[in-house]
Amino acid sequence: MPPSISRERLALLLSAASGLRVAVVGDAMLDVYLRGDVERISPEAPVPVVRVRERAQALGGAANVAQNVAALGARCELVAAIGDDAAGNRLCEMLAEMGAERRGLVTVGRPTTVKTRVVARAQQVVRFDEEDDGDIVGTEVDQLLSAVSRAVRDANAVILEDYNKGVLVPPVIRAAIDGAAKRGAPVVVDPKFKNFFHFRGATMFKPNRRELEAALGAAVNLDSPRALHDSLERLGVAHLLLTLGEHGMALVEPDGATHRVPTTARDVYDVVGAGDTVSAYLAVMLAAGATPIEAAVVANYAAGVEVGKSGAATVTAAEVLDAYDGLNSRPPAKGR
Repeated sequence: MPPSISRERLALLLSAASGLRVAVVGDAMLDVYLRGDVERISPEAPVPVVRVRERAQALGGAANVAQNVAALGARCELVAAIGDDAAGNRLCEMLAEMGAERRGLVTVGRPTTVKTRVVARAQQVVRFDEEDDGDIVGTEVDQLLSAVSRAVRDANAVILEDYNKGVLVPPVIRAAIDGAAKRGAPVVVDPKFKNFFHFRGATMFKPNRRELEAALGAAVNLDSPRALHDSLERLGVAHLLLTLGEHGMALVEPDGATHRVPTTARDVYDVVGAGDTVSAYLAVMLAAGATPIEAAVVANYAAGVEVGKSGAATVTAAEVLDAYDGLNSRPPAKGR
């Protein structure tokens, strides 16, 4: 039997979010969407010509995690690096609009990361990235460390959201995890390929299968609890939550037990931002008193809602409850 949660317990955990503070540390970015129609092929090259009808902006990366935390009703402080540019200013404005604290944003000598997606007929045609993804160094690291110390000091949970854009260098990682440990606050990590083994002491480590296999240099046998537990011990974290796309998640416990959490998604429209939503829900639920398996189950419901939306989107507590009701409702018995 897959793990489950009662509606009463789910509602209780979601309602507890409003009294919590979460620190999100990682790579923030601005997502730009150019939506339009394709009516012809360019005479200059065999590529489609997209007539842009709409331009939209959204928070991406760690900033999207922050807005998912806020959508749950928790208070959030984002520690990230931005450039002294129009994209950085817009990112600040959008954070202010959702009520997130911005004192943790450090202006550095590089441009704000911007990802622009060109979409036609609900299909992504191309994406182009404007960024400098080298590690942040020197006095800018000191500024990040100060911001981390301040944010973690008041946090009930900490999220480390790594997109390998230079913020989560080893000193910043260590400061966040050690600071959270002093408070007894859970730490949720969404890693990428660099610094994969620098998150020792984290509460929940959440790679996807490709990331874990690349870091270990070997395929991961999902049917072998021993192999998964060995991965957990090598990482030095309390729990390993392996995300498996359409196959859901696998949670590896310290005692070697492995729980498979099947996906709840009914319609998959766009997977962009799903991992951000999972990170936010895991942290808030753990801070609210959920067990690791309860947190994974709730985050899985949230991910199922998110992938039914376009782009990096937020998921509210009400939407999670609606998804739960939709998946757990039973038709009335005949004759009633």
